[in-house]
Amino acid sequence: MPTYIALLRGINVGGKHIVPMKELRELLQKNGFSAVRTYIQSGNVVCDHPAAEPREVGAQMGKLIETRFGFLPRVMVLTRQTLLTAMAENPFPEGEGDPKSIHLYFMDEKPAGADLDLLENLKADSEKFRLKEKVFYLYAPEGIGRSRLAEKVERALGVPATARNWRSVGRIAGLAESQ
Repeated sequence: MPTYIALLRGINVGGKHIVPMKELRELLQKNGFSAVRTYIQSGNVVCDHPAAEPREVGAQMGKLIETRFGFLPRVMVLTRQTLLTAMAENPFPEGEGDPKSIHLYFMDEKPAGADLDLLENLKADSEKFRLKEKVFYLYAPEGIGRSRLAEKVERALGVPATARNWRSVGRIAGLAESQ
């Protein structure tokens, strides 16, 4: 059975859209998902599911969350191999020692008309970025909270994206490999 990684967007932020991870794991286990593991409260789920396509997994998970918790979050689903490939292709290995300085933005589709010039004009001298297929990499050694570029990434890409820092990506990959 394939292993999938679901990245839920906009849950457990600012006291809104609360989804306790224990309840989410139980909900998924009761509805066709197996070996369900979560990482921190921001919505990172590793699970096995018989579906052949990540979008099927995301649609089912989203519907279950909407029915149980009363809202439909954006659910970005990756295969284990997609996550591992994204890590292996990190163009900024110099930032791996400070895992909060690298952020990977995952997208369901490759941006057709990304405005990378906008991001180039916004980036600080210390920042670097690269778009590779359906992953946008941002290296922000001064912190993402100070980055003018970071707040405009999704708009510039022109497609929905959800980001995780290098530490989270590594921990999620560890959960996916532990199966």
